[in-house]
Amino acid sequence: MSTNVLRTADGWWVVRGDRAVPVETKAVTTAELLADRAAVREAAASGEPGTPIADLVAISPVTTPCRVVAQMVNYRSHARDSGFKGDIPPAFFRKASGSVSGPGDAVVRPAHVRFLDYEIELGLVMGAPLPVGTVVEERDLPSYVAGLVITNDISAREVQLTKTQFYESKSYPTFTPTGPYLTLLEPDDFAHLLDLRLTLSVNGELRQDRTLADMIVRPAQALTLLARFQALNAGDLLLTGTPGGTALKAPPKAVEKIGALLPPAVKWKAFFKSQTKNPHYLNAGDVITATIATADGRINLGEQRTPVADAN
Repeated sequence: MSTNVLRTADGWWVVRGDRAVPVETKAVTTAELLADRAAVREAAASGEPGTPIADLVAISPVTTPCRVVAQMVNYRSHARDSGFKGDIPPAFFRKASGSVSGPGDAVVRPAHVRFLDYEIELGLVMGAPLPVGTVVEERDLPSYVAGLVITNDISAREVQLTKTQFYESKSYPTFTPTGPYLTLLEPDDFAHLLDLRLTLSVNGELRQDRTLADMIVRPAQALTLLARFQALNAGDLLLTGTPGGTALKAPPKAVEKIGALLPPAVKWKAFFKSQTKNPHYLNAGDVITATIATADGRINLGEQRTPVADAN
């Protein structure tokens, strides 16, 4: 069975029900904790009553600096929302690790951003080096992936689309809420990955809801494709794509054809004028709730609740 680990300013904790037991370790980084799994197992087996989780303030269980890599358009439902048909070539982009924030920290919208969007994603936390050229089979996943986290790939859509700039649009501080738990997997748990259900709500309204069965490129293949050019180390983070249901959706085909005839500046001005009528973009005061779990509870990454605020 998987083990949930919580991180606070005071260190690492193993979660047991509604309480948590401190991990006796000198580990400061995620990579160091993963190298001290014996301490995690000892805490999990401890007879200590522990501390109520409600009394703890969780911070990101993925420590930075680290590599943060993300897959683009990796769920069939998201591909449909984005206007894609047929096969979609796998694609990756980088996010600044300075965008990683805690599971309860506010997502801060920069003053120049009007169209702020959400994307729940399953994060794979590497437990061992992945050298360039590595081929990862399904049976090899436990050798490279140590655990899972909830992540939210927050996106400034006008920056992303008008500049075709993924790195900037997804890398502002607080644009990768992570946690609350680092869910450490045992080898048998990997057979249940496709049963994981991702849900995201805004102010209680369900926006995204899919299992990993909707994925186009699954984790083992994704790591193989990424390793053609990018090495990863223990503690690095791979975001594996988002399901459909984001605020941004492709325009109708007729509108898209007309837009293709316009100069880019005119096209984007018209597009974002139409987006002002879209109520699903994030605003200050909104609360985003994200969960990832199997229906039977075998793997449960907890609940992430992040408010949205405007920059001062």
